[in-house]
Amino acid sequence: MRTTILVIGALAGILLLALLFSRTSADTIPYGVTGQTGEIEFRHYPGLVLATVETTDDNAGFSLLFAYISGRNKPSEKIPMTAPVITSQKIPMTAPVVSDAGSISFVMPAGTTRDATPDPLDSRVRIQTVPERDIAIIRFSGYAPTEDVNAATARLLDGLENAGITTAGQPFLMRYDSPWIPGFLRHNEVGIEIVR
Repeated sequence: MRTTILVIGALAGILLLALLFSRTSADTIPYGVTGQTGEIEFRHYPGLVLATVETTDDNAGFSLLFAYISGRNKPSEKIPMTAPVITSQKIPMTAPVVSDAGSISFVMPAGTTRDATPDPLDSRVRIQTVPERDIAIIRFSGYAPTEDVNAATARLLDGLENAGITTAGQPFLMRYDSPWIPGFLRHNEVGIEIVR
């Protein structure tokens, strides 16, 4: 009995180490922290190149983007995975048009230019550039269900309004971990561009 418990404990420890090691397998896009107020962190990001899919289904969008970085591009070139995966907030438009369309994006490796980025073979994947910018974020853990994302977004927007900081554009979700990482170990952030 004691041997069984020791074996199970050792296997659990190995599994935990493997999960923690897999968390850092993707490079993270670089940024500089420029300040903080409460739980809100301010960052400066360099210009980025994104591969983006407009979709209402994150899983379908993720699959298209994963195929793109796995070689479904014009030179059939593999592109390293980076973190985070960025998902736009799905914001309904005013009546009579309602849109729940959003987007999911993979960030190309640091220093990649648009000209050096392979063109996708699938027309649903588009390559776009984002200029350098300042972002405000709030971190949270878990699987990022809609209610948690909405709660973090509300805290972010309220905190920025209370601090008198102007925002630009719409909030977005940044997810940093592999799908098999347990929720309590996951690192997510809600962000929005700010004007300084």
